[in-house]
Order: sequence, then structure tokens, then C-alpha cells
Amino acid sequence: MVHVGTAGQPPGSRGPVDALRRLAAAGLDAMEVQFVRQVSMPLDSARAVGEEAANLGIRLSAHAPYYVNFNSDKEGVRQRSVAWTFETLRRVDAMGAIVAVVHAAAYGSRPDDATAAVIGGLNEVRSLMDEAGLQALIGLETMGKKGSWGTLEEISAVCAKVEGTVPVLDFAHLHARSGGGIRSEDDFMSLIQTSRDISGRDPHCHCSGVEYGEKGERKHLPLDSNQPDYRLLAPLSKELGNDAVLIVESPLQIDDAVLLKGMMRM
Repeated sequence: MVHVGTAGQPPGSRGPVDALRRLAAAGLDAMEVQFVRQVSMPLDSARAVGEEAANLGIRLSAHAPYYVNFNSDKEGVRQRSVAWTFETLRRVDAMGAIVAVVHAAAYGSRPDDATAAVIGGLNEVRSLMDEAGLQALIGLETMGKKGSWGTLEEISAVCAKVEGTVPVLDFAHLHARSGGGIRSEDDFMSLIQTSRDISGRDPHCHCSGVEYGEKGERKHLPLDSNQPDYRLLAPLSKELGNDAVLIVESPLQIDDAVLLKGMMRM
């Protein structure tokens, strides 16, 4: 069965362990730990979170800081991007999770260099991972703003060059960047199959509604915005696979995660 949960802790949670218990009580079975501002969780705490998640049958992942930009003009930012990504992966490994999600780059003043810069930065991360014996995967998120690196084609190019990298399908981002391009069950299926062709794995996905314009994504919306319409994804539960994860980033977070979980059971 597809795993469905939230990006971060439900409102009112008293830390990540309490958050996991709240998600389990709501019938959810995934959580993406948010390190989007800083990676400060001690490794012992990460292990404790992982143990509780395993006890509750909840699939964990994590999101690296938003500041990562392997294509920055500034050498310091590029080197900190390596450190931020590696430290996220250390926590993912300690939690017994699988994927660390990364916003890898902005085009900035060097759009033609972006993919090569991401490959170079992630190869540095891989060297650190190999030294530390880390097994987690680096998940490259599809991005919704046209000024951000992260089309499926760009991600595929990196995955072909850097071991242990996989796509993360953000359906709202893909919908926004394509000007509302996810309109049918076949559109969802094509993205799922492309992700599987790249990685050989069931996909890790982000789900929300989205407001968009000429430059792509503007902001996340609840699922009932039907932008895109996740009722079209519901019949594809078997095609997603038993190891697929759907992380809800909607403003309604837990309510929409429960709604999506129900859809996946239909």
C-alpha cells in the first residue's frame, strides 16, 4: 500500500516522536522531517525518532535546507551546500530512513552550468557519504519555478552521473511549471513511469494544490483546488507501488493527508 503522510510535524506536536504518534492515530504512515532552516537534530535523537517510526510503521524521509544551491556564484555557498546535504543524509541514515530531499540549485547567472554544478556538488557529497558508510538516497525534487533548476530531464541527467540519486516528483511543481500540464490519469502515469525508469524504484512524491503564473509556481493550495486533480491519481495506487511515498505539503497538511490516504484506498 502507498505510504501517505505530511511534510513536517502536525500542528500542536510536542516534538517529532509526538508527531509520529499523532500521524499514526490519524491513520497516516509517512512523515518528511523538515530540516529546511537548519540541520540541528542530534544523531541520538534521530535514532530515537527512527525507532519510534519503525514501531508505528511510519516511513520516514527528510528535507535538506532550502539554502542549498550547488550552482551559486559564491564558493562558500557551494561548499555549505555540500555540508548541509551531507548533514541531512547523516540524520536520514540515523533514522533508518531512505531519502533526503534536496532543492539542488537555481539557474542564477549561470544557467548553462547548473546541471554540471549539481553533478559536481553531489559527487562531493557522495565522497563524504562513502567515507561515512551512509546508504541513504539523495532525492532531487522537481521544481515549480522556472528560475529554479529541477526539470525531470535535468534530474535524469544527474541521476545518470551520480550514484544513489533519485527523482522526487512534486506534482504541484510539475503542474505549475508546465502551465497546468497534469490534466489526466495518463499525465500522472507518465510522470510515475518516467521516475521509475530513471531510478528503478517506486517514486517518492510531494502533493499539494498550486497557484501558478507565467513564471511557474506562486504558492501551495489545498488539494480541493484540483490544481492538479488528485482524484486522477487515486486509480494509480497499484502502479505507484507498495514502496511509494506521498508527502502532503498542502496548507491543510494533516486533513489533506488523511483525504489523500482515503483516495489511495479506493
